Amino acid sequence: MNEQILKQVGLFASLPPNEVKYLAESLHYREFTAGTVFIQESEIADHFFILIEGQIEVIKALGTANERVLGVDEAGSFIGEMGLINPGSRRTASVRARTPARLLEMTRADFEALLHRQPELAYKIVRVLSLRLEQHQNRTIRDLQEKNLQLTQAYEQLKAAQAHLIEKEKMERELEVARGIQQSMVPRKLPHLPGFDFGARMMPARAVGGDFFDFIPLSESTLGIVIGDVSGKGVPAALFMALTSNLLRAEARRASSVGDALRHVHQQLLEINDAGMFVSLLYGVLNGTTREFRYGRAGHELPLLYEARGGLVALPYTDGQPLGAMDAILLDEQTIVLPSGSTILFYTDGVTDVMDVQGNPFGIERLRQALLAQRSATAQALCDALLEMTAAYRAATPQYDDITLVAVGVK
Repeated sequence: MNEQILKQVGLFASLPPNEVKYLAESLHYREFTAGTVFIQESEIADHFFILIEGQIEVIKALGTANERVLGVDEAGSFIGEMGLINPGSRRTASVRARTPARLLEMTRADFEALLHRQPELAYKIVRVLSLRLEQHQNRTIRDLQEKNLQLTQAYEQLKAAQAHLIEKEKMERELEVARGIQQSMVPRKLPHLPGFDFGARMMPARAVGGDFFDFIPLSESTLGIVIGDVSGKGVPAALFMALTSNLLRAEARRASSVGDALRHVHQQLLEINDAGMFVSLLYGVLNGTTREFRYGRAGHELPLLYEARGGLVALPYTDGQPLGAMDAILLDEQTIVLPSGSTILFYTDGVTDVMDVQGNPFGIERLRQALLAQRSATAQALCDALLEMTAAYRAATPQYDDITLVAVGVK
């Protein structure tokens, strides 16, 4: 019975039968009597439910004068998924059993294990969340239109202002959800690897963007480092970023080399990418024992490596192409040993493309000089200083592209 219900859930429809059977047997069974509130608005969200029998209702502002039912869900529906996508987020509504209800509960640990077993599910999650966002927007629009009609009848002169308010609230809700998705994909704390110092900063040009970085622990002595830049900006780029980040995390832990991991991600992007988007990316594995850094560069900017005395190390390189752009993929695969006391900087082209009021770009030479001047700073202080320099350089000029910096210092 549970397997049949799970097959009807859009999020799991594409899973193989053995995976559906495993979920049906391993997920936690919960039962609530009619009237039980099992999700409270504003509480920390860390699990979600799949309804297998009964009815539940989603309620906003429960127990207040503004209480309203947003919708009623039947068997086969799921609710609370943002708790898995955005760690530490809070519930935006309460959920109450309208009738006696039986549910399956999935925790964050269950979800991460499922994503590890089925990495292609990341694209499905992005697509389902996009659909849920559209449904949420439509519901919000309907509510606001009803209120607008009431206001129009009483205050005809406010029609134009009310229409503007509706559009603004629609956009704010869309960006709020997209921002939560993007923030959940960015590390919340810097990694720890003996003998190394890490720093990172990211500044989207809009509320959300297509840049991303990640640190992937692979063992006690090895760490994966990722920096990428998706084509385009705004919400579409942020969604494609989320997809790429999840795919790479899954491949990094099972691929035999950085090149294999990038090729597998490239192939999966080609199969599921109908929007014509692509991503320049650098992924490498740092060995904390040998200071060896093996990396693959898919059309991304060449990192800058400075020795302790300030000399720029000329890194070897070959041609590389972005992931998801062409059927065949060229990768620049290199292995270097980071000298003691050195600093290596990874960055996106939003740094060098920053324009001043005369339209002059910040450029690679200014970045090199800035890195040289800050070589004695910690990795995080270096990233902070570089971000401040680019902000001062552009002054009142708008930021046109996302900016991301990742620095690694060898102690």
